Amino acid sequence: MHPGDEIIIPPDVYGGTYRLLNRVYQPNGIVVRTVDFSDLDGVAATLTPRTKIVWLESPTNPRLLIYDIAAISSIAHRAGSLAVVDNTFATPVFQQPFELGADIVVHSVTKYLAGHSDLIQGAVIARDRAIFEPVKFLQNATGAVPAPFDCWLTLRGIKTLELRMHRHAENAAAIAEGIDGHPCVRRVHWPGFRRHPGHEIARKQMSGFGGMVSIELEATRDEVTEFVSNRRYFALGESLGGVKALVCHPALMTHASIPPDERARLGLSDPLVRLSSGIEHPDDLVEDILEGLAALSRRKKVVADAPAHAR
Repeated sequence: MHPGDEIIIPPDVYGGTYRLLNRVYQPNGIVVRTVDFSDLDGVAATLTPRTKIVWLESPTNPRLLIYDIAAISSIAHRAGSLAVVDNTFATPVFQQPFELGADIVVHSVTKYLAGHSDLIQGAVIARDRAIFEPVKFLQNATGAVPAPFDCWLTLRGIKTLELRMHRHAENAAAIAEGIDGHPCVRRVHWPGFRRHPGHEIARKQMSGFGGMVSIELEATRDEVTEFVSNRRYFALGESLGGVKALVCHPALMTHASIPPDERARLGLSDPLVRLSSGIEHPDDLVEDILEGLAALSRRKKVVADAPAHAR
């Protein structure tokens, strides 16, 4: 890409993607445009002859929004652009973007593909060689080559990918359904709910809803910090997709590099908590979250019952 070229993205992208595009690419002349990808006419209207890439995640990180990959890929192609899909959350087990028209698929291999939270690696897969060769050249030129042992760890993880993904998905469903309607939970983001934006699209383009659940708590930032820091089974960590359940506070962790006013505009609220279900027993994971919610309820009751002079 060259100065003046454009990348089109949806509002809800991974914090690291946002940081790379807005703080590395834009200062070097690449134009990054944000548009609501649920508005297909709006996407089509945003593309120009300078648009080189239409980048999307589906499900997105962290709100698990769902976008129509086939429709957006078609729009990109009509404009002469490449459709690039970050398929980290769904993995090839639950979604195959190439079959939906994508030109490039990227994965954070660190997550589900490797599956054990013990390496840092990424993958870029292209539909055809003409697209692949420039990417391969950049990898060679910049030295972004994984170590042999990391490759071995990835191959080890892929052997159990299908088994793990189905357990992750079962656990995510148990968590979402187990805490839905709790008075301390403002909203549960999970594509398996019929009310979830894009649920019908997810059913069409995915064979499973994945292992992630995000929740918005009825809580202050301090209360959210206490919630994520005191879980029994969910370890506090920025990563996801491993055999161990992890909990993350995006506003202070994965998406902290996004300015607060921009986070608010993008819907990334301070009370938002992201849960990566592991492969533990679902009852343990649900119980752990419910225990945290019960502690949050007790804290709120204590504050509410305290005399005015003690507040």
